[in-house]
Amino acid sequence: MGLPRRGLLVLVGIATLLVYWAGAAGGVLLLGWLLADPPGLGTLAVVFTLVVLVGAYAGYRLGTVRLVTSLDATVLPPRRAPELYRRLARIAEQMDIEQPPVFVAQLGAPNALSLGGPRNGIVVVDRQLLELLTIDELEGILAHELAHIESYDTFVNTLVLTALRLAAGLVGLVVFPVFLFLLGIDRATAWAAGRPSRQRVGLAAVFQYGITLALGLLFSVVTLGYLSYSRKREFAADARAAGVTGKPRALARALSKIHRATNPRHGLLSLLYVHEDENEDARRLLSTHPPIEARIDRLRERAGHSARATRLGRLHP
Repeated sequence: MGLPRRGLLVLVGIATLLVYWAGAAGGVLLLGWLLADPPGLGTLAVVFTLVVLVGAYAGYRLGTVRLVTSLDATVLPPRRAPELYRRLARIAEQMDIEQPPVFVAQLGAPNALSLGGPRNGIVVVDRQLLELLTIDELEGILAHELAHIESYDTFVNTLVLTALRLAAGLVGLVVFPVFLFLLGIDRATAWAAGRPSRQRVGLAAVFQYGITLALGLLFSVVTLGYLSYSRKREFAADARAAGVTGKPRALARALSKIHRATNPRHGLLSLLYVHEDENEDARRLLSTHPPIEARIDRLRERAGHSARATRLGRLHP
């Protein structure tokens, strides 16, 4: 490489370094301006909470429309399932929520899901579910989904996801000047070495990997806590459904049928499905749902308690 060309590459490298460092300095000045008179931790917590609530509510309301559209779901007319809607109305009245419409879609498995809250909820069922279950079993599944609607479970899911995204965005904003500073060094040295297009792991990449790893570990802890909460909510929805229908065995049969009819699959739509894995402990720890056998056992145990209580009541009027 000739001396003039080498000198030109070095100059380009220096110019590149200055551009990136100017961007990093701008980021630092911006952060300095924002933190020149920082509010207290209480104020920051309130602002963070408000932003999360507003963002979660917007995603919560818009997400229902987007999902129904993406699934190409259609409303099940009450005239086609009058008994189903009659039972749905009774359950909604017991839970003191608006009766949600029932949508039918191709979910890829005989499953059901619920969206929205007590005043704007909907239930989506797979077409196979209408053929697979009896009316009592389908009533139990719908009651389970209405229990999620009653408890704002969809909104809680959106709230957690929004908070994690906002936290990650704030961390990215803080570390971005450092990333630009290191990236400027990487690009400048690449130009100076005469290999500006060469892909290599530089200081910026190492820094990015480190931040990603740290955030991953932190968010993993939060995620594991949320997954544990989600599994408890499934047990609670089962118990609520069994209570309002008075037919825990019907819900247990429905879950058993769904489990047998569903092939192993992954996805956000498998809300009643528990994935099987060779590593049982990891499967349970990383699942949003408890093992389906545990759910069925609890429902059968509840049915046994109810039967014994009924017999005792007859013996001792």
